[in-house]
Amino acid sequence: MGELLLVRHGETEWSRDGRHTSRTDLPLTEHGRGQARALRPLLAARRRALTLVSPLARAQETARLAGLDDARTEPALHEWEYGGYEGITTADIRRARPGWQLWTDGVVPGPPGHPGESPEQVGERADRVLARIGPLLGPDGGKGDVVLVAHSHFLRVLTARRLGLPPAAGALFRLETGTLSRLGTEHGRPVMLAWNVGSE
Repeated sequence: MGELLLVRHGETEWSRDGRHTSRTDLPLTEHGRGQARALRPLLAARRRALTLVSPLARAQETARLAGLDDARTEPALHEWEYGGYEGITTADIRRARPGWQLWTDGVVPGPPGHPGESPEQVGERADRVLARIGPLLGPDGGKGDVVLVAHSHFLRVLTARRLGLPPAAGALFRLETGTLSRLGTEHGRPVMLAWNVGSE
C-alpha cells in the first residue's frame, strides 16, 4: 500500500513575507530553489505510482528541482483562492478585521473572476483530488506512493480531509516551504506519519 506524500513548494518572496499568494505566479527565491533541491534525495528513494503538481510556476519548479520529472499537472491542486486578500498579510487584514482567521472567517471578494473560496469550497476541491487518487492508496493499490506538489493552505485542507476532519481543521497543520510530509494508514485508518521533513 502506498503512502500519500505532500510537497509544499519552496520559498517565494511572498511566502517569505507572509503574503497570501494564490493566483499571483511568483518564482522561487534562490533559497526556495535550494529547498526544492534538498528534497531530491528524500523522494528518490521512494517508489512512485503517481505524481501530480499544481499548475502554478512555484510548484512546477519545485517538482522539477526535486527530481519529479514524471509529474502531471493537476489544476485542482492550485492554492486557496484568496479573493480580495491576495498579496495581503494576516496582520494587514486584522487591522480592518480584528481577530480574523482564514479558516473560519474566509475571504472577501476580489476583482472580477476572483470571488475567493470558503473553507468548504477548498475542502470540496481536496475531496475531488482524494477521490481521484484513492484507488492508488487503498489495499489494492500497491504500486507505490502518490506525490502531490502544491501549496500550504490547500495541502493543509487536504490533510484534514484525508484524516476525516472538517476543512477548517487544516489550521492545526502548519506547513513550511520546501518540505515533505507523509500520510499513511494504521489498521486501515489514515494517519500522519511525518510532517515538515526538510524544514530548517
